[in-house]
Amino acid sequence: MKITQTASIDSAPSTVAQVLHLSVIVAALGYFVDIYDLLLFGIVRVPSLRDLGVPQAELLKQGLFLLNMQMGGMLLGGLIWGVLGDKRGRLSVLFGSILLYSLANLANAAVTSVPIYGVLRFIAGVGLAGELGAAVTLVSETLHTSKRGYGTALIAGIGILGAIFAWFVADMTNWRTAYVLGGVLGLGLLLLRVRVTESGMFTQLDRRKRDVRQGDLTLLFGSRERIKRYLACIFVGVPVWTVIGVLITFAPEFAAEMGVKGTVTAGSAIAFCYGGTSVGGVVAGGLSQYWMSRKRALFVFLAITAALVPVYLSCTGVSAGFLDFIFVLLGFGAGYWSVFMTISAEQFGTNLRATVATTVPNFVRGSVVPVTAVFQLLRHQLNLRQSAGVVALVVFVLAFMAAASLEESSHKDLNYLEM
Repeated sequence: MKITQTASIDSAPSTVAQVLHLSVIVAALGYFVDIYDLLLFGIVRVPSLRDLGVPQAELLKQGLFLLNMQMGGMLLGGLIWGVLGDKRGRLSVLFGSILLYSLANLANAAVTSVPIYGVLRFIAGVGLAGELGAAVTLVSETLHTSKRGYGTALIAGIGILGAIFAWFVADMTNWRTAYVLGGVLGLGLLLLRVRVTESGMFTQLDRRKRDVRQGDLTLLFGSRERIKRYLACIFVGVPVWTVIGVLITFAPEFAAEMGVKGTVTAGSAIAFCYGGTSVGGVVAGGLSQYWMSRKRALFVFLAITAALVPVYLSCTGVSAGFLDFIFVLLGFGAGYWSVFMTISAEQFGTNLRATVATTVPNFVRGSVVPVTAVFQLLRHQLNLRQSAGVVALVVFVLAFMAAASLEESSHKDLNYLEM
């Protein structure tokens, strides 16, 4: 069913004018703060746990616990914010989610024990779950059909730089100050959000909501075809967070097993990886527009990432500088995240779009929980690199199969409803 869009920028005079729309700029800055807060724990994991008195032998175990608490919060938050985004509007989610994770990160600066740390990472995870999906939904429904890829590429390119900024801040200050700054940046961003207007598609839909099921999970999961589409979107993105959540976050442990010459820290690994991801996101989004095919760009970057994983795992006795270069390349391949977010939003109608665009990336991020659980289980029989290799093989095979099943949506008209 078609609906009329009343608030778009179709008449903008140029591609640049459309892509630099206020909603895109604010979404990109929001994602910057989101990534800063999301990746900050991985960067300050070791110094913060040491400061809390965790012994060296327990750093990996307690780090996984806190990471899983954060990702568990994102799974719950994805459902909450996704449904609210379709029922109450995209802007309500942007305001509510950023307020929650900003306050949680301010509280993180004052933790005195691992259990309290875990609770606050869970709350922060709930808040972080709403930012990206709502922003991508809003931009997808605001930009002209032919410009959506550029908009989400810009969001990814600028937003992902938040990881590098987090590394810089953590390196220049202590971990508590870094959490405070994250909270302050989030609260400051709320002031910019005041000028952003709601999606025209949602506004039209909201006026007739008595006739339409909005953010209804029974509608989403009430059809085998919709379930298949939904799961395919999730599986396509899992390799990104397998790379980030396992290979990059625990780079110091991998470097120790590889006999790397020099010092490798989680902070530097994340910064180098996300530097590559920022460039990869822009390139992947641009290519999806140039080729007029989301799927082609998706397959190319999936293949790049899949090829680089065994290269990384086979490194032995290399220098820390060479490993940093591999981190950049892995990040570049994982830059297909921008295309993944766009194609996920484009697979579903306006009355389910925020639910899907918000829950899918958070289920992908939350996939770190089962992925790391399997990774840990395999370590009883295999070494660190072998365990990671088995996990990576499974997730990449599933991702390629899922990508093949998705509909090409490069120039798809999003003015329709799921009934």
